[in-house]
This record gives sequence, C-alpha cells and structure tokens, in this order.
Amino acid sequence: MSALLLALIFYLVPFSQVWAAALQISLPLWLAALALFLCGHAAAAAKWRILIGGGVSYRQAFRAHLAGLAANLALPSVAGGDVVRAGLVMKHADDKHRLAIGSLADRLLDTLGLAIIALAAAWIAWKPRLDSGLWLGWPLIGLAVLVGLGFAAAVSLDRLTSRSEPSGKIMRLLAKLAHSAAELVRNPGRLLLCLVMSMAIQCLFVGINIAFARAAHIEAPVAAWFYAWTTAKIIAIAPISLGGLGLREASMAGLLKPFGADPAQVIAIGLVWQSVLYASGLIGFLVQLRRAPPTALAAEQSS
Repeated sequence: MSALLLALIFYLVPFSQVWAAALQISLPLWLAALALFLCGHAAAAAKWRILIGGGVSYRQAFRAHLAGLAANLALPSVAGGDVVRAGLVMKHADDKHRLAIGSLADRLLDTLGLAIIALAAAWIAWKPRLDSGLWLGWPLIGLAVLVGLGFAAAVSLDRLTSRSEPSGKIMRLLAKLAHSAAELVRNPGRLLLCLVMSMAIQCLFVGINIAFARAAHIEAPVAAWFYAWTTAKIIAIAPISLGGLGLREASMAGLLKPFGADPAQVIAIGLVWQSVLYASGLIGFLVQLRRAPPTALAAEQSS
C-alpha cells in the first residue's frame, strides 16, 4: 500500500519539485530535528512507564521504546511498535496485565491528544472562513462522552467480575485486564498528566515540521499545520501502510491545499520528516545490538 501511494503521489506531483523542496532543508536543521525528536521520545518513554506500573526501570522503558521505533520501520501503521516494546519489558513488569492495559492506554491517550489538538487547530485555522465556531463543541462533547463511557465500562466490568470467581481461562484473563483498567481510571490525575505530556510531545513534533516548512518557504498558517499534521497522523494509525509512509504525506498535502500550501512542498516536508523517523528507528535498532554490561543488568534488576 505504501508503494502504491508513493507511486500515485509521484504520478500526480513531479518528483523534481519534491526533491527541490527537500533540498531546502539544511543538514544542521535536520540534525537538530533528529535530536529534538529523540528528546520527545525520551519523554514519551517516561509517560509510558507511568502507565504500565512498577518493575520496569526508565532505562529499560526507553530502550524498549527505541526498539518500538525500529519496529515501526517494518510494521503497519504508526502503532506497529507498541507490541514490540511491551514484549521487551514483559519479563521485568510486576503486573503483565497492567503492562498490557497501560500500553493500550498510552496509545489511546496519544490518539485523544492528537484529536484535541486537531480540533482546536481546525477551529482556529477555519474560523475566518466560517460564520460560527459553535460546530467545534459537538466533537469535543463527543470525545468527552466516549472517554466517560470508557471509564464507566472499565469500573463496571471490574465490579461485575469481582463479585464471583470467573470460570475458564479466558474469563479469568479478561477479569484481570478489567481490574487493571479499573485501577488505572481510578487515578484520573495520572491519566491527565500523561495526556498533557502526550500533547506537549506532539506539539513539539508539529513545531519541527513547521521549522522545515519555513526553511522550504511554504506559505501556510501555523494553525493549519497543527490541524493538518495531527489529522494526518491519526489517519496514519490505520494499518494499511508501512509506518504511515505515503498515507501521511498524501493526507497532509490534501489537508493543507485549501490554505495555499503547494502539494509538492508539503510532500517534501513529509518525506524529510519520514527520514527523521527512519534515522531514529535505525538508532533504536543499533541500541538493541549493544548489550548492557552484566553490572548494569544486575543494577536494573535490583531496581
């Protein structure tokens, strides 16, 4: 699917224009973007560790998170590495059910944060063209209702399964997962903290893309970039492309076109951003090849 999308993109948009726009990004800017991207994921690893419970040190979490970035190079959708990073720390986790639920919550919070940013940015970007901004309230209310229903379902299912011992292996597993989910939602402060962290990280990534766009002389409002980038990332979660390759670029080009951005330049920025993702994935792969010394491993296990 990624190959087909890229073939379609370069059929509709001349490759020479994309290449010329990409060459506007200097090497120092690209290296700074890579450094900031890794800093953002260092914070993302800390956020994930907050959600998955005890037993996993930050070093282990960050190492596994880097492995997830490497796995995204070969797995479908931008969420492809979640299972990989969870598998790498499973033997260290105090509660494997909490690890599973926490990893799922991490992905859901990231998606929720992206949706909130996309809606707010869309309202700012499109407001001059609309007669009223009241339309924004309904999606936000819908998100709040879905979150509330999810919280209520987790707590209700936990209460239901705790009244009697479930029979069967699958039912016992579901009961333990429900209990872990209920424990997580009973601490809304922790979830709110992780949501704020997620939104701050995503805003950092959008800022990097805006810096690329400024270097390539792309004329589009800042709010439009926040709207288009976050929406394109939500679309790229669909498991139909290789880490979102092709799907993200096509989505961004279409979403930014009404704001005057040239599709060839937007696709160039998307591909430069993909090169940052691939470089970070390569770093994550190289980190996995380097084994920690025995003393470090012993210290991790004792912590």
